[in-house]
Amino acid sequence: VLDADGRSVPFEALYGEQKAIVVFVRNFLCYTCKEYVEDLAKVPKVFLQEANVRLIVIGQSSYHHIKPFCSLTGYTHEMYVDPQREIYKTLGMKRGEGNNISVRSPHVKSNTLLGSMKSMWRAMTGPAFDFQGDPAQQGGALILGPGNEVHFLHLDKNRLDHVPINTVLQLAGVKTINFTNKPQIIDV
Repeated sequence: VLDADGRSVPFEALYGEQKAIVVFVRNFLCYTCKEYVEDLAKVPKVFLQEANVRLIVIGQSSYHHIKPFCSLTGYTHEMYVDPQREIYKTLGMKRGEGNNISVRSPHVKSNTLLGSMKSMWRAMTGPAFDFQGDPAQQGGALILGPGNEVHFLHLDKNRLDHVPINTVLQLAGVKTINFTNKPQIIDV
């Protein structure tokens, strides 16, 4: 994988010494990925430090898109890219949409029409024909390490099939957070 400065980092180095939540996104223009990463940005660094877990997002575009995408989403955790999609292929992440669109990510706020329009606008205002990754590539989420241990693997079936972030946090031993803006009501 490549970091935001284009330096090559072995994928194994991301989870070799420490447990890591690794989220693979479809592409950086995808509105569902943008909204999912916006919620990942809300995970406090202190929660990750307390659990000794890294939070990593991997896209499949050029490394030049990492800093603008982090700026757009407010994401301050680790982000890398796999421009040739080698890891996507090795993990068996599919291309194309699955038939079951009834699965809906709780982190996607936009409806399909509005979200697609926002993605198209970002594509039109960027460099010509730069899709910031293969638009047909699906992503997924893993919990890996330390070492070669795989604790969890979810391969997305379609653009809305993200694992709820709190599920992944809980499985990795990280405190969960409230993603809604609604005040929590506690019955006594």
